Amino acid sequence: MAAPLYTTASGQLYHAGKILIATVGLPARGKTHLSHAIERYLTWLGVKSGVFSLGDHRRKVLGGADKIPADYFSTGPKSESTEKLRKSILDDFDDTVIDFFFEQGGQVVLYDANNSVQSRRYAIREKYGKLGVHVMFLESICTDPKVVEANVRSVKLSSPDYTNWDPEKAMQNYYERIAGHEKSYEPIENPSFPYIKLINVGEQVVVNNIQGYLQSRIVFFLMNIHNRHRTIYLARAGEALVEHLYKADADLSSLGWDYADELAHFMLNLRRKKAGLAPIEANRDGGAASKDSFMEQDSKAFEVWTSQRRRSSHTAYPLAEAGYKVIERSQLSEMNPGIVDGMTVEEVKRRFPDEYERKLREPYSHRFPRAESYHDLSVRLEPIIFELERTRNDVLIIGQSSVLRCLIAYLQGLQPHEIPSIQVREGQLIEILPQAYGVQTEVHEFWDSVARRKERDAAFDDLGEEGEDNTAKKTLVHINEMVMTSDGTAATTEGVKGERNSSRSPARLQWAQRRNSSGKSPEGIRADREAIRELEAQLRDSQIKQHSERPNL
Repeated sequence: MAAPLYTTASGQLYHAGKILIATVGLPARGKTHLSHAIERYLTWLGVKSGVFSLGDHRRKVLGGADKIPADYFSTGPKSESTEKLRKSILDDFDDTVIDFFFEQGGQVVLYDANNSVQSRRYAIREKYGKLGVHVMFLESICTDPKVVEANVRSVKLSSPDYTNWDPEKAMQNYYERIAGHEKSYEPIENPSFPYIKLINVGEQVVVNNIQGYLQSRIVFFLMNIHNRHRTIYLARAGEALVEHLYKADADLSSLGWDYADELAHFMLNLRRKKAGLAPIEANRDGGAASKDSFMEQDSKAFEVWTSQRRRSSHTAYPLAEAGYKVIERSQLSEMNPGIVDGMTVEEVKRRFPDEYERKLREPYSHRFPRAESYHDLSVRLEPIIFELERTRNDVLIIGQSSVLRCLIAYLQGLQPHEIPSIQVREGQLIEILPQAYGVQTEVHEFWDSVARRKERDAAFDDLGEEGEDNTAKKTLVHINEMVMTSDGTAATTEGVKGERNSSRSPARLQWAQRRNSSGKSPEGIRADREAIRELEAQLRDSQIKQHSERPNL
């Protein structure tokens, strides 16, 4: 469920009131990672939430670990000055949380701290319960020492606590801190407390006394996440034979196939670079590169998701040829434009002026007749979001810009109203790496769509008007069975039985020369021929027929 389209006087959604989720666990157990993951999901739901880290607040007040009193993290008796300092920091931290709830309109707080003893948890419940805040606890237990060490090295040593520290000394200091907490750690056992226990980040989930719709959705979300490092890549599909016509489900143009080859080549070399291997040369004949041992191994850790639309699934075809798993998911289909399908902006403004004005005012929630809005698309994509959280492989998602906007908004924790303005250009490979404190994003440029289209259009212009070149010879562009003149003013097709039919086509068809059957795979060529036959029928009869065949990837 994406962000709802209604608002309330209190600003609280899902009839849930204010909720505080206090983390419980020893240091380096993934509490911060869990907190930020929940915040990202709640933002997707439209719930105003925030992660408040006691450690970050303490660092803001005191500075790094070298400025902390020696007995600050001691579980035994502390000096009077240290006790006073700890209380002052905690009170100031709680004031910040309360201000978020009651002055800034926040609904959910992720209270990121160890909270490892019963007395501290009782104090939190009593203090916030009196303010009308529902308190629940999230305990993270990790019994795998390798996971703990990885958390310490990747997250804790890079924190401001250990700036300019020797890594080994920092490791020793942090493990001493963990050992101190282990001596006094008290797991949650009170059956009256609402709590969730995550053991080894999802291997086992224990739920106790959880009530309410929003709380239950948080539980379901936590049952699908893990803390393994994986990378999510996003790329647009290649150019289709017919652009901006949803019903056509047209196949890739030759420029689209070139784009698919370039994307696959860039993706494979990026994977090799991350593995410390030399790049491979592009296949001059198009298609996939020759398989090697790295591809065979990498295909077990990397998969490709596409929609069931032809341009999306066929853009992944070179990667499928290279041995990578390609999964078609119906939820990844582009946003349905409804009644304005195929119209230019000027046509929409002229024929539906009121709807157009509403679209400008409400770009996230407005839908044209028989169309989808970004909100509808976000609802449709929720199973994809859970699958993204659940999968442990690296994933490349190939889709249209509307789909990628929604996924980027989720992964980067953006507000729903920001979705329509997210820019995703053709030729960009967006790399997103989820981390404990958010996500790391990098954009790779692998394709200059403007330059490629100029080259393609220049090749058409060189053929001359009506298909005649400067020597007055008739020059035709062959597209499998279809033959058309350079500007698309006349076209001839050869039927299955050999008869030839002529028709008149629009003045500017942006097609490039297709590869013949000796180029791309037979399945891809068969799909091309089917798309061109259907396109010819559309041009002749002004009708669009549904496709019945697609290659099995």
